[in-house]
Amino acid sequence: MAIVDYGVGNLKSIRNGLRKVGAEAFVTGSVEGLKDVDAVVLPGVGAFGEAIRNLADMSGVLRSLVDAGRPLLGICLGLQLLFTASTEGGFHRGLGFFRGLIVKLPSRVKIPHIGWNTLEILNPGCVLLEDIPDGSYVYFVHSYYAKVEEGVNVDAETVYGVRFPSVVSKEPVFATQFHPERSGKVGLRVLENFVNYVRR
Repeated sequence: MAIVDYGVGNLKSIRNGLRKVGAEAFVTGSVEGLKDVDAVVLPGVGAFGEAIRNLADMSGVLRSLVDAGRPLLGICLGLQLLFTASTEGGFHRGLGFFRGLIVKLPSRVKIPHIGWNTLEILNPGCVLLEDIPDGSYVYFVHSYYAKVEEGVNVDAETVYGVRFPSVVSKEPVFATQFHPERSGKVGLRVLENFVNYVRR
């Protein structure tokens, strides 16, 4: 399982989280490193524009892997990069796996949204949410969220000034706005669920 290194994000913590649940996870920043992997994790914190520029060389191989049925998990900024476009720091095209636009959280709340918040589970049948109780607390760090269009499953939502998608999917692509690697037992279960899906 490859963790994509594109110059942003805490890769060590996500690698450790995946290893805790039995995955053979390694970090790669090259197209070569992504060839023949059984799954990909796209982590990240930071600015959308810089991240999408850094991913330019890898976007084609990511698309090929997904088209071949290889699972992909986006985390935090990784979720946002999977959408059509973002308004962060101008207008930037995303990877386009999900239809929708990334927009800023409302100004009436403190930005960024940092800390623990609850999941309102809309689709308990979602692979990532197996055995995750409704109302579980998970850890967020973000200033932007996804306004989802048709064709994307919103599996869980969270409220912070606005109701936003905290888990989305369109198999074999899944994504969380929260950081599972920083969300204790619940987060480890989310990672374990993804690993189990990869092994099916």
